[in-house]
Amino acid sequence: MAQPSKNRTTMLTFSALALIWGSSFLLMKLGLVGLSPGQVALGRLALGACTLAAIMRLTRRQWPRERRVWAHMIVIGATLCTIPFMLFAWAETVLPTTVASIANATTPIMTLLLTPLLIPAEKLSRRQSIGLVTGIIGVAVLVAPWRYLAADGSVSLPGLAACLAATLCYGFGGLYMRKFLSRTGLDAVTAAAMQLTTASLLALAAAPLISLKPVRLTPSVIAAMLALGILGSGVAYIWYTGIIRAWGPARASTVTYLTPVVGVTLGVAVLGESVHWNEPVGGVVIVLGVLASQGLFDRRKRHGDTPPVASPAALR
Repeated sequence: MAQPSKNRTTMLTFSALALIWGSSFLLMKLGLVGLSPGQVALGRLALGACTLAAIMRLTRRQWPRERRVWAHMIVIGATLCTIPFMLFAWAETVLPTTVASIANATTPIMTLLLTPLLIPAEKLSRRQSIGLVTGIIGVAVLVAPWRYLAADGSVSLPGLAACLAATLCYGFGGLYMRKFLSRTGLDAVTAAAMQLTTASLLALAAAPLISLKPVRLTPSVIAAMLALGILGSGVAYIWYTGIIRAWGPARASTVTYLTPVVGVTLGVAVLGESVHWNEPVGGVVIVLGVLASQGLFDRRKRHGDTPPVASPAALR
C-alpha cells in the first residue's frame, strides 16, 4: 500500500511543479503591472534566495567555502538566473505570455547548439544533429518571418530575440555548470541556494542602472512576486529534487514539455491573449526536436542512455 501512495504523492507534486513553473510567465506579467523588468527579476531572485537560505539553515547544510566554487557559481548565477530572468521580464513588456512560454522550450535546443563549442570532446551524434535541425525549424515557425513581411506587428521581434537570448544563456549556464562543477559533490539544494544567492547579488549590483523606477505595489503584484520567488524559485526546486529521486532524471525532466502548455493555457484563460497557429505548431516542432535529440524515438533505446535533465532555472 505504501508504494501506490508514494506514486500518487509524486504525481501530485509533479503536477504542482508543472503548474508553478508554467505559471511563471503569467506571474511575471502580473508583476510588471507595478514593477519594472529589473525589479521583477531582482524580486524573484531575492525571494528565492531567502527561501533556499532558510531551507539550508533548517536542514543544517553547510555553505561551501572554496573560492573556486563560488567564482564558478558567479558565472552560473549570471547565466542561469540574473541575465535570462531580466531578459524574459523585459520581453514580456512587448510579448504575450503565450509566446514567451513557448520560446522557453528552446532551452534544450540551445544546449545542443553550444555543446560542441563548450565541450569539444562531445561531438553531436546523428540523432542529436537531426533534433537540432528540427528544433531550429520549430524556432523559425515560432518567429514566423512571413508575419513581419505582411506588416503584422502583433508580435515583437526584439521581444522574441530577448527570449531566445535568455534560453541561449540557459544553455551556456547548464553546460558551464556541468563542465566545472559536476565533480564538486554539491547537493541540489546547496547548489540552488548558491546559484540564487550570487544571482541576487548580481541583480542588486545592477539595480542602480535598471531597477530604480517608481514602484506601485498592489495585492496582485505582491501575490505574484511572492509566488514567483518563494514557490517558483524556492520550494519548487526541492519538489523537483524529490521527483528525480522517486522517478529518475529522465522521467522527471518531462516537466519541460508541460510548462509551455500551462503557460499558453493561462495566458489565454486569464489574460485573454490570442494564439496564432504558428505559435503552438512551432512549440510542438521544437519539442519534437528535443525528443529526437534525446533518442526517445529510437526503438532500440532502452535503459542505457538517459536524456539530460534541464536545469530547474531554465524551466521557470
